[in-house]
Amino acid sequence: MANKWRDQFKKLFVNYSELPADVVMDLPRITLIGQLHIYIENHKGVLAFSKTELRLALSQGQLLITGNQFVLKTILPEEILLEGTIDKVQFID
Repeated sequence: MANKWRDQFKKLFVNYSELPADVVMDLPRITLIGQLHIYIENHKGVLAFSKTELRLALSQGQLLITGNQFVLKTILPEEILLEGTIDKVQFID
């Protein structure tokens, strides 16, 4: 109950403030460039990585990216740059 109220408050706060939603609500910021690059900020860690899959922990759930020929170009505590052919980006609860 408290988490639901807190999430509703954050949404209202974002609507009436000038602050970006990804910062206030602890959401990932995802930049996809065609099917070749994906840049993800504000993740909580790598759960799995292979040439065809990247699975990241988020503050709420997981992010699954599938494709082929994946290469991690940059990996920092809260940022990742993935290159390869990206077929699907999926949020998992």
